[in-house]
Amino acid sequence: MSSPAPAPKSPELSDKSKKYDRQIRLWGEHGQTLLEAATICLVNVTAVGCETAKGLVLPGIGGFTVTDGSSVKEEDLGNNFFLDASYLGKSKALACMQLLQELNPDVNGDYVDESVDYILSNRPNFFESFDLVIASNLNERSLLQLANRLWESNVPLVYCRSLGMLGSIRLQLKEHCIVEAHPDNRQFDLRLEHPFDALREHLESTEVTSKVPWLLVLYKYLKLWQKEQGDGKQAPSTYKEKTTLRELIRAAMQTDEENYEEAIKAVNTAFGAGMVPKALKAIFEDDACEQLHKKSDAFWIMTKALKHFVVEENKGYLPLPGVLPDMTANTDAYITLQQIYRQQALQDADQVYHKCQEYLKQMSLPADSIDERTVRLFCRESAGLAVLRGTRIADEYEKSCRLQPLVEDNELQDPLTAYNFALRAYERFLSECGSIPGECAVEQDIGRLKSIASKMLTDLGLQASISDDVLHEICRYGGAELHAVSAFIGGCAAQEVIKIITTQYKPIDNTFIYNAISTESVTLKL
Repeated sequence: MSSPAPAPKSPELSDKSKKYDRQIRLWGEHGQTLLEAATICLVNVTAVGCETAKGLVLPGIGGFTVTDGSSVKEEDLGNNFFLDASYLGKSKALACMQLLQELNPDVNGDYVDESVDYILSNRPNFFESFDLVIASNLNERSLLQLANRLWESNVPLVYCRSLGMLGSIRLQLKEHCIVEAHPDNRQFDLRLEHPFDALREHLESTEVTSKVPWLLVLYKYLKLWQKEQGDGKQAPSTYKEKTTLRELIRAAMQTDEENYEEAIKAVNTAFGAGMVPKALKAIFEDDACEQLHKKSDAFWIMTKALKHFVVEENKGYLPLPGVLPDMTANTDAYITLQQIYRQQALQDADQVYHKCQEYLKQMSLPADSIDERTVRLFCRESAGLAVLRGTRIADEYEKSCRLQPLVEDNELQDPLTAYNFALRAYERFLSECGSIPGECAVEQDIGRLKSIASKMLTDLGLQASISDDVLHEICRYGGAELHAVSAFIGGCAAQEVIKIITTQYKPIDNTFIYNAISTESVTLKL
C-alpha cells in the first residue's frame, strides 16, 4: 500500500495531466517539463524524418523547425503521410511544418525553406540554438559537414536512414549524463543491516505483530541471526546464510501471517543496497567531477557534492532514496515507516544541496543554478547515475581499431553490419556521382556502387567486401522509402530523442540497424 496521489494543483495542470497522462507515467512531470522546454530541428523532409518529428510533436515537444530547400513532387506523396497533393510544387518544409503542427496546437512549429548545404555555407551557427538536430537520408559530404559542425557546438545529432527494407539510427553525443536510468530490476535501499538513528529507534521500539510491515519482521530476525553467527557479520550473503535466516522467520510463524511470508521472500533482495556501485565510482573519479569550472554542467557539480557527502559525511553510503516497496500492513504502521524513510532522504539530500551551493558560490555562479527539487531527484537516483561519451560520426570514416572487430576471416561478421556499410556506400555514391544508385541504370550502377564500396572499406583498413547481393538490393531500391519501414525507424528515433532530452533511460550506444525483410536488428558501437 502507498499514500494517495496529491490532488492537481490547478485546473490547467489537471488538463495537461489528462492529455499527457500515459507519458507522464513514464518520465514524470519533470521529464515532461524538460520535453516542453526543448526545441529541435528536422533536417530534410523525408518519411523517416517526419515520422520521427511526429513522435515528438504528439507528446508535446516545445518547438520544432523544419529545414528543406526542395519542393513537393509527385513521388513524395506515395511514401510520406505528411505531404499531400494540395502542396504539389510548394515548399516541402512549409508543408511538413503545417501538417505536423495540426497534430498538437500546443507545439510551436517553424520552417526554413533552405537546404542544409546552403545553411552550413551561409549561416553555420544556425543549428547552435537547438537542443537537438534530427537529420535523414543525406549524402556523405552533407552528413559529415553537419555532424562535425554539431560536434563542435555540442549539439546532439540523431541521424536516420530509411532505404527500401533497410533502416538505421546513429546517435552522435559528445557527453550525455543520465540521472534516471530506470533499471529493470531496481533494488530498494532499506539499510536494515546499517539502520540510521531514526530507523533503528523505530524498529527497536515497535512490537512485531501480524499487522506491522514485513520490514520490521525481517529486522527482528536479522538481529537474532547476527547473534547466532557471532562473527560480526551484518547481513547474509551466501545461499546457506539466507536459508538459515528464512528458517528462523518461518519457525516463528503462528499462522499464515502475510507479513512474515513477505519477509521470507524479501531475504534475497533486502540487503546490500546503499553502497557505491562500480559505475558510480568511475564517475566520482572522472576529471569532470574532480575539476569543476564555471562552465561545468549542473550534473557534475551535483556529482562532486554527492561524492563529498558519501566520503566525508555518510561513511561511504549513498543518500537514502526514501522509497519503500508496497507491504501488507496496517495503514498507520506503513505510513509511519514511510515517513521515517522520507524524512531521512530529505535530510541527506539537504546536505548535498548545501554542498552544491558552496561550490556555486566558490565559482561565482547564481545560487538558483541548482534547486532543491533537482538535488532530491539526483540523490534518489544516485545509485544508477550514468555518463555516456560518444564518438563523432566522422571517426567512422577514418581508419579505426573500433571497426576491426566487425570483420572476421575477411568477411563482415553480420549481415546487418554489411548493410550498414552498404548504406554508407550509397551515401558516398550520392556525393561522388550526384545521382541515386539504381534510379535509372540498375546494372551499371551496381558496378559503380561495388567499386565505391570496395575503395571505402580499403580506406578504412578493413580487408573485407560487401556481397554482390547486398549491393544489388541497394540499387534495386532506387532510393525509395517504404513508409512502414520509415514509421518503425522514426518511432525508434523519437524514443531516443526523448531519452536524451529528459536525461532518462539509457539511449543506444550508438548505432541501430534494422532489416525489415528478416525483422532482425542489431546495435553496434561505432
